[in-house]
Amino acid sequence: MAKNRERDRNGDNERNEFNESTCCDDEPDPVDEIQRVIESVARFGEYRRTQRKECYNLVRRFKLMLPLIEEVRDLDEPIPEKGVVWLWKLRDALLCAKELLRFCSQGSKVQLALEGEIVMMKFQSVYEKLSQVFDDVPCYLLGISEEVKEQLELMHMQLRRVRKRTDTQDIELAMDMMVVFFEEDDRNADSAIVERLAKKLKLHSVDDLNIETVAIRNLVRERKGQNAESTQRIINVLNKFKRFVGMEETNVIDDPVVPKMLQKCTSLIIPHEFLCPITLEIMTDPVIVASGQTYERVSIEKWFQTNHKTCPKTRQPLAHLSLAPNYALKNLIAMWCENNNFKLPKQVTSSEQESCSMEITEEIPCLVESLSSIHLDEQRKAVEKIRMLSKENSENRVLVAEHGGIPPLVQLLAYPDSKIQEHAVTALLNLSIDEGNKKLISKEGAIPAIIEVLESGSTVAKENSAAALFSLSMLDENKEIVGLSNGITPLVDLLQNGTVRGKKDAATALFNLCFIDANKGRAISAGIVTPLLQLLKDINLGMIDESLSIVLLLISNPEARQEIGQLPFIETLVDFIREGTPKNKECAASVLLELCSANSSFILAALQFGVYEHLIEIKQSGTSRAQRKANAILDLISRSEQI
Repeated sequence: MAKNRERDRNGDNERNEFNESTCCDDEPDPVDEIQRVIESVARFGEYRRTQRKECYNLVRRFKLMLPLIEEVRDLDEPIPEKGVVWLWKLRDALLCAKELLRFCSQGSKVQLALEGEIVMMKFQSVYEKLSQVFDDVPCYLLGISEEVKEQLELMHMQLRRVRKRTDTQDIELAMDMMVVFFEEDDRNADSAIVERLAKKLKLHSVDDLNIETVAIRNLVRERKGQNAESTQRIINVLNKFKRFVGMEETNVIDDPVVPKMLQKCTSLIIPHEFLCPITLEIMTDPVIVASGQTYERVSIEKWFQTNHKTCPKTRQPLAHLSLAPNYALKNLIAMWCENNNFKLPKQVTSSEQESCSMEITEEIPCLVESLSSIHLDEQRKAVEKIRMLSKENSENRVLVAEHGGIPPLVQLLAYPDSKIQEHAVTALLNLSIDEGNKKLISKEGAIPAIIEVLESGSTVAKENSAAALFSLSMLDENKEIVGLSNGITPLVDLLQNGTVRGKKDAATALFNLCFIDANKGRAISAGIVTPLLQLLKDINLGMIDESLSIVLLLISNPEARQEIGQLPFIETLVDFIREGTPKNKECAASVLLELCSANSSFILAALQFGVYEHLIEIKQSGTSRAQRKANAILDLISRSEQI
């Protein structure tokens, strides 16, 4: 029984209650416990983007319980045992909610994005527990006023309804995750899509990535070797983000705690100010940038070479890119190393590396010049070499562009020699990975030329042309240029008739391009629905989710709804709802919901193929999102029957 909180008014009360209060003095007070949980949640701060909306909704419900706590605290009589039991149930449910909110505030952002549906199921579980607690509130025992009682009843009704809520999935985020998380392509990941995903997840600064590294290390420890495939995928994405900002990659599993130079001297703590913010390694050649921050020279130079003009730590634009040696800090580091018998790692700017870099720096201008040679053999060798060098690293991509390599590469796209054409379009694809080069390539009129290669080039050239259009269309102005240059039709043709790789390149390009309304109409006119339907029926290709994501984008177009709403397509959607994978069912239900919300005739068509019983099944055992979509469709069916 809870400790008596009655304020004693006279000596008789004190004597009568002496035994009870002394016996129960060490027992915790459920009201105080609930108060502490609510206050601790208020200190969590910002939540991860992917779950922010759900978190704020849950926190708001926490705050709605404060009037209840105040009224119970002001109660003039001891709380009956039944009331105390209810308060402890409420505390337990709030603790579950608190742990989920902590996870969404402090957990790995990459994990929360990758495993969003699992997290959503946890939210549903928390809502269910809270709803059960509020099924039977002993208001009369707790002295709750009518006003607070009405608030609790309203909250209870919202908790019961929350599972029926439909939400709009960020399909751009979903497709970006699909490309970055599951990429097994031998080509480099497009820096623009990595950057876009990093910005959405707020993992685009050195500080963000250092915090994320700690969160993933904690995840590795918690999992203890379980879910190894998922964990490795999370680590791979972390390293892609790190590469993008010029940080050193992390082997979280094998080296979960300390930087490389500390592996043999774990008892030694290096002062924080001696570590480069980018690599977290002790600096051997510290330099100051325009923002006043200090970095290891090699690390910050690499950052600048990848077209960054901001301070990695503060993210503020830099007035200039000049570097000033930080002699004071360098002397302090040297003194500390001497006093602690610590040997500095060898500087990265070794003569061998410098020599290799110099060779490439000298070679690239010659290769660019050879692109315009009158000798076909020389041209072929030069364009192939540039293709290889531009794949290796960002420094080479910047050098090729700086030495004027983009205009002759664009001109080579029109050459009748299929090999030269293939190398040229692939080199442009590699160069376009860097954000600055995208604008340079499009300014040279490359997009119409790439589209011509897409129409008539070799198989590999067509695939890489589609990938290049995807990369260039990361800039919104290029989406319109591709559409106006009749680039949608050959992409649809590749989607229908290309190799597996070609189909995937075409799908990602079309998905990106269809974010503008004009291209949706063009895609429908080009006959995109037919190949999408073929892809949905060919399970072995593994492109069902990508295809449904494109369909979900197209549905906002009235003409597209008419095409997609044909009986064969609706039948295919119902087939996935009946026997697809959990993710397939979820995507198919999302598409069907959009169709049915726009036109009730689509509801009748779906019912004709027996969708009702399958929706009931999903409602009971589908993924969290699929359940919400199924509930929404069933509501639409119910309303249509009443009309």
